[in-house]
Formats: sequence, C-alpha cells, structure tokens
Amino acid sequence: MTIQRAGDFFDNFVIFAKSCQVLWEIALAVSGLGPKAAFSYLRGRSPRNSPTAAMTYAQIIAELDKKIYQPIYFLMGEEPYYIDKIADHVAQNVLSPADQSFNQTVVYGKDLATDVIVTTCKRFPMMASHQVVIVKEAQDLRDIDKLSFYVEKPLASTVLVVCYKYKSLDKRTRLYKLLQKSGILFESKKLYENQVPKWIEGYLAEKGLQADMKSMVMLTEFLGNDLAKIANELDKLAITMPPGQTLISPELIERNIGISKDFNTFELNSALANHDLLKANRIAKYFGDNEREHPLPLTIATLFGFFSKVLVFHYLPNNREDKAVASALRVSPFFVKEYRVAARNYPKAKAVEVISILREYDLKSKGLGNTSATTADLLREMVFKIMH
Repeated sequence: MTIQRAGDFFDNFVIFAKSCQVLWEIALAVSGLGPKAAFSYLRGRSPRNSPTAAMTYAQIIAELDKKIYQPIYFLMGEEPYYIDKIADHVAQNVLSPADQSFNQTVVYGKDLATDVIVTTCKRFPMMASHQVVIVKEAQDLRDIDKLSFYVEKPLASTVLVVCYKYKSLDKRTRLYKLLQKSGILFESKKLYENQVPKWIEGYLAEKGLQADMKSMVMLTEFLGNDLAKIANELDKLAITMPPGQTLISPELIERNIGISKDFNTFELNSALANHDLLKANRIAKYFGDNEREHPLPLTIATLFGFFSKVLVFHYLPNNREDKAVASALRVSPFFVKEYRVAARNYPKAKAVEVISILREYDLKSKGLGNTSATTADLLREMVFKIMH
C-alpha cells in the first residue's frame, strides 16, 4: 500500500513538474524578455507594466485614470511642465473632494525635514482607500537621501508624489536604485527648440486645433522651450478664436500675443539668409525703435545660433538629404531649405567672418569699445557688415 501511494505521489509529481515546465516556456514566450522577466510574469505582473519600467507622461496619466496607483511617483528633471501636470492630476483625481480634507497632504521641501514626510507617509488613511502626500519643491530638501528608508518599504495605502524639479537624482545613490524597484521614476527632460513646434502641434491637436509652421516658429522664437508658458499662450489663443475657426495664424498671434508677424528674429534670419537688404534694414529699424521688446544682446544670440548652424552645414559630410541635415542641425526639416540658401550666400569664410562680427557687436552692446553709438545704430551697422 505504501509503495502504491509512493508511486502515485511520484506520478503526480511528474505531472506537476511537466506542467511547471510548460508554464515556464509560456512565460518565456509571452514576456519575450528572458528568465527574469518570465519570473515576473509568473508572479502575475507583466514586466512591461511593472512600476520599475520607465513610463511616459501619457502612460502614467492613463494608468491613473484607470485607478491603478503606485505607492511612489518620483518626478524629476529640468522641465517642470510634466511634473506639475502629473502632480495636479493626482491631487485632483485620486481622492474625492470629501476624502481630500482628511487624506491629502501637500508640503514643500524647504519647509520640512524628510523625517516628517516619512512619518506622514506611514499614516493610514481615514475612512478612505488611500491617502495622498505631495511633496512640492523637493529639490530643496537637504536630507532627501533619508527618503530611502521609506522607499524600501512603502505603504500600499499611501500615494506619495515627489516633485524634484530642475535637476535629476544621482543614479549612483541608494535612493535612485530603490526607486527603480518600488515606484514610478519619471524624468521630465527639456525639449530642444527644434522639437517645440512638433510639441505645439500635438498640444493643439488634443484641442481640435492646428497651426501653420510659421505660427509655431513665431511662438518658439518668442517663448523659447518653456512649455508652461507656451501652453498658457495657446490656451489664450484658443479662447479668442472666432467660432468655427481651427487654424491659428500669424495674424491671430500678432493680434493677441503681441508678436509681430513681419518684424521678429525669425524674419530677420530669413532676410539675412536670402540677402534681402531692404527687408533686413526694415526689421533692424523696427528692432531699434522697439529696443525693450527686442534687446540687442538677445538678437545677437539668435543670429549667432543661426550662423553657427550655417557653418556646421558647410562641414556636414552629407548635406544633400534634408532629413540628415535637419537631424545634424537639430532643426525642423521645414528650415533646411533656408539653411541651404544661407550656405550659398555665406561661404565658409564669410560665415566665420559673420560670427566674428556678431562677437564684436555683442561686446559693443555691453559698452566695450563703444562710446557714443546707440543700440539702433549698432544694429543697423551690424546688419550692413553682415551683408557686405
């Protein structure tokens, strides 16, 4: 009888072992990422959806909308726009207005020690499924490394959002390594200026609007790559648009934001690139008459960026393909034609000379080597030298 039972046990064990092998092979195939990922899959968590995996802004928002909450959202990076958007989304949507009174805490890094934040996070929610703790300006915390004691064993009922703006954690620290395992580690990177028009296009598309390339470049030239400012101005434009109109035009921008569609640094670059002396002088006069809106050092910096790229264009091994040129110069393909024209009108030696002229007038605009010339005089003189 004992032998019979032993045999049955052995047969059952073999069946179990074969089942485990089949399961393991399925997990390997489904995960597609090797043994470690397969083990995560068998534990019931897809490695691609794991909180340790890098997630985009859109993925984080989508997960929050599905009421899938992670214990920690550590939001860091030079671009504060997405950090604020995620923090605001958590603040407004995780808890109901009634639950927020007792279970939502917002603190600022410069006002508290990390120990106090850890103690707050270890509290249990009052008559709610979660409590939310949002730490703003966390880059001002002097002892942020102490947060690792909480990150090591976070409370499942607490949703901690840390807004660590304008910089990123050192990847060698214990805190960074623990965050990779225990929560969402999101890095919000600054966009290059050549990426801003595409971002504007996407932002407007979400609102059912669109803009032509000139309009997007005007906004980029005027506002730079500050996404919060750009979003704010776009929202204003959306409100002022006539019913039924979906296209944001240069005229609409000029009327509502105050950027001239004809007299801006984008148009000055274009005039110089095309050797349009009359247009360049008109813009120079306008800038000189409106020095406050168009300070000379800023104009020179913009021109320096343009002519530096013209010089780079001359030395590109493959400057015939628009896509390769746009990638190398970090500009939109829309502008490649203009750089080709500028390269024809400003050979290598002349491009180097222009950069030298810009350096000279940058110093003069700051009082070095200039005793009596006004800003308007300097600008007109500089444009003349560039084009002759």
